[in-house]
Amino acid sequence: MPALKENSSEVVQPFLMGCGTKEPKITQLCLAAIQRLMSHEVVSETAAGNIINMLWQLMENSLEELKLLQTVLVLLTTNTVVHDEALSKAIVLCFRLHFTKDNITNNTAAATVRQVVTVVFERMVAEDERHRDIVEQPVLVQGNSNRRSVSTLKPCAKDAYMLFQDLCQLVNADAPYWLVGMTEMTRTFGLELLESVLNDFPQVFLQHQEFSFLLKERVCPLVIKLFSPNIKFRQGSSTSSSPAPVEKPYFPICMRLLRVVSVLIKQFYSLLVTECEIFLSLLVKFLDADKPQWLRAVAVESIHRFCVQPQLLRSFCQSYDMKQHSTKVFRDIVNALGSFIQSLFLVPATGNPATSNQAGNNNLGGSVSAPANSGMVGIGGGVTLLPAFEYRGTWIPILTITVQGSAKATYLEMLDKVEPPTIPEGYAMSVAFHCLLDLVRGITSMIEGELGEVETECQTTTEEASSPTQSSEHQDLQSASDQMDKEIVSRAVWEEMVNACWCGLLAALSLLLDASTDEAATENILKAELTMAALCGRLGLVTSRDAFITAICKGSLPPHYALTVLNTTTAATLSNKSYSVQGQSVMMISPSSESHQQVVAVGQPLAVQPQGTVMLTSKNIQCMRTLLNLAHCHGAVLGTSWQLVLATLQHLVWILGLKPSSGGALKPGRAVEGPSTVLTTAVMTDLPVISNILSRLFESSQYLDDVSLHHLINALCSLSLEAMDMAYGNNKEPSLFAVAKLLETGLVNMHRIEILWRPLTGHLLEKVCQHPNSRMREWGAEALTSLIKAGLTFNHDPPLSQNQRLQLLLLNPLKEMSNINHPDIRLKQLECVLQILQSQGDSLGPGWPLVLGVMGAIRNDQGESLIRTAFQCLQLVVTDFLPTMPCTCLQIVVDVAGSFGLHNQELNISLTSIGLLWNISDYFFQRGETIEKELNKEEALQQKQAEEKGVVLNRPFHPAPPFDCLWLCLYAKLGELCVDPRPAVRKSAGQTLFSTIGAHGTLLQHSTWHTVIWKVLFHLLDRVRESSTTADKEKIESGGGNILIHHSRDTAEKQWAETWVLTLAGVARIFNTRRYLLQPLGDFSRAWDVLLDHIQSAALSKNNEVSLAALKSFQEILQIVSPARDLDKPETPPVVNVPVPVLIGPISGPGMSRPFVRTDSIGERLGRYSSSEPPIVTDELEDLNLWWAAWNTWYRIGSESTKPPITFDKLTFIPSQPFLTALIQIFPALYQHIKTGFNMDDLQKLGVILHSAVSVPISSDASPFILPSYTEAVLTSLQEAVLTALDVLQKAICVGPENMQIMYPAIFDQLLAFVEFSCKPPQYGQLETKHIANAKYNQIQLFAPAEWVALNYVPFAERSLEVVVDLYQKTACHKAVVNEKVLQNIIKTLRVPLSLKYSCPSESTWKLAVSSLLKVLSIGLPVARQHASSGKFDSMWPELANTFEDFLFTKSIPPDNLSIQEFQRNENIDVEVVQLISTEILPYANFIPKEFVGQIMTMLNKGSIHSQSSSFTEAEIDIRLREEFSKMCFETLLQFSFSNKVTTPQEGYISRMALSVLLKRSQDVLRRYIEDERLSGKCPLPRQQVTEIIFVLKAVSTLIDSLKKTQPENVDGNTWAQVIALYPTLVECITCSSSEVCSALKEALVPFKDFMQPPASRVQNGES
Repeated sequence: MPALKENSSEVVQPFLMGCGTKEPKITQLCLAAIQRLMSHEVVSETAAGNIINMLWQLMENSLEELKLLQTVLVLLTTNTVVHDEALSKAIVLCFRLHFTKDNITNNTAAATVRQVVTVVFERMVAEDERHRDIVEQPVLVQGNSNRRSVSTLKPCAKDAYMLFQDLCQLVNADAPYWLVGMTEMTRTFGLELLESVLNDFPQVFLQHQEFSFLLKERVCPLVIKLFSPNIKFRQGSSTSSSPAPVEKPYFPICMRLLRVVSVLIKQFYSLLVTECEIFLSLLVKFLDADKPQWLRAVAVESIHRFCVQPQLLRSFCQSYDMKQHSTKVFRDIVNALGSFIQSLFLVPATGNPATSNQAGNNNLGGSVSAPANSGMVGIGGGVTLLPAFEYRGTWIPILTITVQGSAKATYLEMLDKVEPPTIPEGYAMSVAFHCLLDLVRGITSMIEGELGEVETECQTTTEEASSPTQSSEHQDLQSASDQMDKEIVSRAVWEEMVNACWCGLLAALSLLLDASTDEAATENILKAELTMAALCGRLGLVTSRDAFITAICKGSLPPHYALTVLNTTTAATLSNKSYSVQGQSVMMISPSSESHQQVVAVGQPLAVQPQGTVMLTSKNIQCMRTLLNLAHCHGAVLGTSWQLVLATLQHLVWILGLKPSSGGALKPGRAVEGPSTVLTTAVMTDLPVISNILSRLFESSQYLDDVSLHHLINALCSLSLEAMDMAYGNNKEPSLFAVAKLLETGLVNMHRIEILWRPLTGHLLEKVCQHPNSRMREWGAEALTSLIKAGLTFNHDPPLSQNQRLQLLLLNPLKEMSNINHPDIRLKQLECVLQILQSQGDSLGPGWPLVLGVMGAIRNDQGESLIRTAFQCLQLVVTDFLPTMPCTCLQIVVDVAGSFGLHNQELNISLTSIGLLWNISDYFFQRGETIEKELNKEEALQQKQAEEKGVVLNRPFHPAPPFDCLWLCLYAKLGELCVDPRPAVRKSAGQTLFSTIGAHGTLLQHSTWHTVIWKVLFHLLDRVRESSTTADKEKIESGGGNILIHHSRDTAEKQWAETWVLTLAGVARIFNTRRYLLQPLGDFSRAWDVLLDHIQSAALSKNNEVSLAALKSFQEILQIVSPARDLDKPETPPVVNVPVPVLIGPISGPGMSRPFVRTDSIGERLGRYSSSEPPIVTDELEDLNLWWAAWNTWYRIGSESTKPPITFDKLTFIPSQPFLTALIQIFPALYQHIKTGFNMDDLQKLGVILHSAVSVPISSDASPFILPSYTEAVLTSLQEAVLTALDVLQKAICVGPENMQIMYPAIFDQLLAFVEFSCKPPQYGQLETKHIANAKYNQIQLFAPAEWVALNYVPFAERSLEVVVDLYQKTACHKAVVNEKVLQNIIKTLRVPLSLKYSCPSESTWKLAVSSLLKVLSIGLPVARQHASSGKFDSMWPELANTFEDFLFTKSIPPDNLSIQEFQRNENIDVEVVQLISTEILPYANFIPKEFVGQIMTMLNKGSIHSQSSSFTEAEIDIRLREEFSKMCFETLLQFSFSNKVTTPQEGYISRMALSVLLKRSQDVLRRYIEDERLSGKCPLPRQQVTEIIFVLKAVSTLIDSLKKTQPENVDGNTWAQVIALYPTLVECITCSSSEVCSALKEALVPFKDFMQPPASRVQNGES
């Protein structure tokens, strides 16, 4: 084959010659043969040249034109032998065939030319490939104008260069340099060829400087030149305005030029930066409204081609917009598109008449001004609408022109058209629309992609940098810093791109959005706005981001909707302002109101004063969904524009009538007022979806980073503030959107709740929960409590139990809610607490103080329901959670429980809370050890911290150990409740306090008791005492509601009295049962004094109940069994009636739950301590002091209480009998302890008290219960007590030492004073009393409102008298008794009743007095005789004589109703007295003073004669004359006169004297009687005289009897003489007329028979 090729010239020759024949057939055969040769590549260069020459000839002869073209093609494509001139000749040949008359030939030639041109360039590419490996020195291209300086190019390249250069020449209508022989050429074809070369072989131009040079120097100027008619042409400008006719733009060329420009820009932008700037500026100009519509259309198509190439756009931006003095090309393109779209809507209805016929295309791509409703065909009629834009009456259909993202042009492809085509309506708009969409899509996807790369790179580099090895460290850092620089550059580009295009985009998109009537178009516009907003957000371009978001927001709301957010923020700078962009005015068109959209909802605007209703269209809803989508997917980049988004959503939600439900989700609900929302079915089905998306939007907030989340929260908060401002001052339904969404956001972000907790809860707490609008407030509270509950139940990592700080953070707002005064909020708060307790109670741990604080913060004035709920919580805590809470919180529980006790809204709560305190104390008791350990641990910790900080640890009751402090707090709380204003609370608290101290006090450390006594008990007593003494005495009508109050509790004073009683009793009981603990305390005696002082003040209070109780307490602390109890039971202290079992009983060492450190002896004593013997813990001396203190108190109580008041009125207080009884009953036991030191002074004091106590009268209304009825002679208990006291004393003296016996006389004095009461009841001050003896109950006349009745003192006096006698019998011989003239006093005292005799209040008195006197004398007289010489009894005798005198010759008259028997019995008593005289006194006359004996004699004398009673009736005379008595007197007189040996003449003389007086008296009486009898004649003598004479006669007979009985030697002779001398007188009386006298006379005369005897002899007589 090579040989064949070498000789190919010869081989080809014949065929060439054949062709030369011009014979068609031969020519065809030859051509075919030549083609075969060529196809086998056996044609040499020379042969090829020859062939071409031959073909040229054929061409010139117009032979076989198609075959020629075929041959040329084969020749050039099969090999590369044709070069230079030959090649150019071949190409020219094809060109010339293109311009024949034959259409087919033309078209074939055109195709061949295209192919040939391609081949030429392909050869060059192949050549480059071959030489690529050989590195050559680049030769600098000379900047001369010689266009043929191509010496440096290789052969193929050179051909290509020449070809391209000539094509430019041809298009420019210049002569070609290389293609010699061209005859004609069309510009259109030339431009197409240029375009194809540029398009197909860009690398040629980019790699070879020569070709680049061509581009710059030839192609670009050419294009610019050819564009000129288009630039200058203005549609519709009148010819007159320009002097020279303007060349019209020519569609085919123009269109091809644009295609070339497209290629240039696309492929060679980097080479032709400046040129491209010009091209692009031209393109932008072509969009002007005054250019022909076809031109605008193709220009838009061209621009569309760039819009789908984001990298290209990026280059524009970098090369122009970012250069300082360059045109802002990228911005201009975007703005131009905007203006273009705007202009399409603003085309006037009719064009200029001059131009209106211009191919009928004045409106091409513009709008056909349709009638206003052209786009509205049957809005409700269901006619399907064409997709279109419709704005201010201009209706532009939307055509589907290209697939998204590819710029498939229509008019740029019309290469066969010569005339400008008719452009359908809406085409240009549609293309422009797609330009915008593709531009946005391209830019955003490119930037987002790059951003993504940068971010991932950053991550990897930082990861590498964070753990570099030594060697690679440097380079890593290097690469990292390169990375940074690169990123900074990229970011600048991105930002510039966005900044350049956003205004224009926004203007255009907003307008289109407003005009769009097609859902798909709207969707696309919204998507573009959304992606732009998101991109701006990612790049941190706030203004632009907000502007796009504002646009979407505006689209969501009804037209002209007043939404301040959209007008006040930075976004406002966009509305209704025009941006001047490089001289182009881009007007932001406000949305038009008459946009013909389907209305889908009617609702109320969210405004302070709602004006009518507003309508939402389906487009609004679509925008809303976009907005939701934006927030959902791009929340992280929204930043401050959350505000816009949320504000808009809030308004939409409001208009649609969505209301928040639990958890913050919005559900369709009815509006509360105004015309309710109207929703079409279309939107009804949408609502749940919207509501769902809304919820999902906030759910997705969990994927936001912290900063974005904060933006979201801040936005919600400020939105909420706005809603709150709107809700102020009116009761309209507020918008709860923000609050609900805050809640929802909080709930989904629980995993990082810490970062948003403070702003979130802070806003809810400080703003929402305090809002005056109740619905707003309620939701605020709902949100807050839901968040807290969710926070506590959320499964945090680490769990809450290990993260105390978080737990406290979560609970803190709950506590803060306590500062809000609205009750509804507090109720929510408490309900929340209740739920937390029920669900989390076990795991609250350190949160307890906060939770308890919430309960404790409820104040008294906050309404019953609040208090009740809070209390429910507390009950739950106490019943269920005490074991689970830290022990340090127990004190708070106590405080809180106590505070509920003090609330006065609801009595039951107060009482129940006291019950809770009891339960708490029980819990302390049971869990004592564990609590104590834990508290001690905590205490040690705090102590350490305090020391580190250098502060003093401060807690209540500090020095006590912490567990004891807990108890003390409990006691202190109960103590406060004990002085509550309500009696029931006081009572309950008091009982509980004393029960707890009683039951659990043993747990306390010994030293703590000091605090209990002083800080708790005495403090309480002081307060109670103060309140009681100042309490109101006004009567309380009823006890709240219709409870009747018992009269004993019907004043505050009486109610306080009960409290005082209870308190005092409780304290006393503690002193009693815990004395073994208290006595070692050091200041026990001081405490004892204080307690005694309290007892004293209570005992002296003017209230019977209190005073009596005080004494009971007194008895208790002295450990005296109260007298009401059986004495055989072992003593247990009296138990106050308490609802709780009181554990008081034997206390033994091992039984105590805490060992006390004690000395052995005390321990032993304790061991021995049984409940009947009080243990004595301290030494005797100490003890004595205590007892003496008690005695002093007793004395003060006694003397104060029994001292009679100075004045009396109806309110005078007089102590009651039980009080006095109790008082006196205390003495005996008290005395047992002080008897050793009890002296006369004390006895005196005692006496005063006893005397006064017995003197106190009783009020008449009490008397029936205390006084015995008349007939019984019974002592009252008081009187018994008094006697018992004296008895105790007397017994003690009896067994006591000698020196005590000097007290006997004092005791006698006391008793004798009582004896006197029998006749002279004591006076009580100035008080008038009715005496029992003269007042019958039924006859009591009230002389004062409370009448006082003196007691019947007779039984008391008589009993006292018996005691005196007994005592005297025992003590008569005692020195003191003798010295102090006790006997005399007794006699003196007895003299009173004896002298009164029948006048005594009670008959028994004088009888007892007599018998007592007899007993006393029988003992006393011998003693008196013994001491006769000492004169100690001298004064007694006269007293005794007077007493006898007064009794035997009483001045009182026996009562009329005295029976005979009684009289005789009484006479016997008189006889007994005389017998006593005769046996005990007269026989011992020599030891007895003479005066006394004389008195006795006179008395006996008197008795023997004068003892008649003058008031007897005649019938009784013989009985009533006390004959027995007279007889006894006589006998005694006589016996005394004669029986004794006369020791002294004087005594005998007295006896004789007595007798002679007696006899002389008898004589006188008889004589007078006889005289009177004689004188009276027949008249009877007066009764008295008769009686007297009878008595004298009886006396005479008695005397004679007595004388006979007497020893004869004792009778003086003189006496006998006097007796006998009576005889004659007696005989004279015989004549009397009275039978009685006669019988008496007979008796008197009979004894004289003994004197009848013969007279004896004188001698004998003398001898004798």
